[in-house]
Amino acid sequence: MLSVSEAQSLILEAVRPLPAETVPLTPAALGLVLAEDVVSDIDSPPYDKALMDGYAVRSADLAEGANPLAIIEEITAGRTPQRTVGPGQTARIMTGAPVPTGADAVVAVERTRLLEDGRVRIEERDVRPGRNILSRGREMRSGETILQTGAVLRPQEFGLLAAVGRTGVRAVPAPRVAVLSTGDEVVDASQVPGPGQIRNGNGPMLVAQAARAGAVPRFLGIARDEVGHLRALICEGLEADALVLSGGVSAGKLDLVPGALQDLGVRPHFHKVEMKPGKPMFFGTRPPSPFPSPPGGEGISVVPSPPGGEGRVRGGPSATAVFGLPGNPVSALVCFELFVRPAVRALRGEPEPGPRLLRAVLAEDFPYRTDRPTYHPALLSAGERGWQVRIVPWFGSPDLRALTRANALALLPVGDHQHRAGQELSVLRLSDEGI
Repeated sequence: MLSVSEAQSLILEAVRPLPAETVPLTPAALGLVLAEDVVSDIDSPPYDKALMDGYAVRSADLAEGANPLAIIEEITAGRTPQRTVGPGQTARIMTGAPVPTGADAVVAVERTRLLEDGRVRIEERDVRPGRNILSRGREMRSGETILQTGAVLRPQEFGLLAAVGRTGVRAVPAPRVAVLSTGDEVVDASQVPGPGQIRNGNGPMLVAQAARAGAVPRFLGIARDEVGHLRALICEGLEADALVLSGGVSAGKLDLVPGALQDLGVRPHFHKVEMKPGKPMFFGTRPPSPFPSPPGGEGISVVPSPPGGEGRVRGGPSATAVFGLPGNPVSALVCFELFVRPAVRALRGEPEPGPRLLRAVLAEDFPYRTDRPTYHPALLSAGERGWQVRIVPWFGSPDLRALTRANALALLPVGDHQHRAGQELSVLRLSDEGI
């Protein structure tokens, strides 16, 4: 049986970033990973710029006591200076306006006094060259690389790209993740469960996790425990970049998922991980089936979009990553965070897909006995001395309610331990809520 780290390594060896596309700078591009270096086409600022309202002066004049000064013009933002500031002169200037030739400092208007004869007295002491001026090209120079491949597109990157005239960029698209629930006992959340039935909580949960991971999720529905129905829905899911199934992956009579996947050409990489919860975790890949190519051309693969969207066409085929998660809800959630989320990050082109564990100090004593490494619901908080973690009461993998009180998973080692307050544990963050 594989360890968690061994299983994660196998997944990341099998998953590669999606081919880059040119995308417009719309909200849909937020969070995408840049697939090109971006070079500035301008100096920014494009001129020496005043950082506040005041007077553009020659610092040498003030050092020599040439005060008051004659005002030769007023320069507002967007207006080009018309005159050179000479000895004994100054120009009234507004924030963001170009500093006129001859001036080498700006004195804030609050440090000046306008005289009755129209001149201005500078009451600022020790005015040095460069005071309150942002020099040309201080932020960036024309031809300078301002964003590198691998940068995540956040609002600040949007602003910077617009500043250098970019309305679109090459970026790795968000992966399409298909989610499929399985089992005759599973019914839609809108239904009242009959004898032996349960509502489908895993489907909405996994769709939400996929969206939070930066994917575009699509829920395929609930597959019955009948090979034909299961295969048809799996076939649909295999057209996505990743397929996530919940349930049907253990060794029971109606655990049909592994066999159906194999029949459809999915190559298994592992099926069982030494962990709790989530031991019967499955991972495989299905090689691509490209459409026939025109003479001299490459095959293309089309990934369906959610209802109302357009299919994405990619040059060249790529394999589908397939994850079979246990049916117990906490097992499914934990396996997604440990295995699917890093795969989604790798598909997105993120250089460090994780998972990203941190060290936190246990806030309270906690006795626990386990025969496998256990990812236990926990509450992480930031304290004055660093991260602190408290274990959340939990009775096992069916107890999803406990996860609503948690924002992290604490890794508890094998054995019968009395974990003491002050002990450090490895912790996987689930969200920033409560931190």
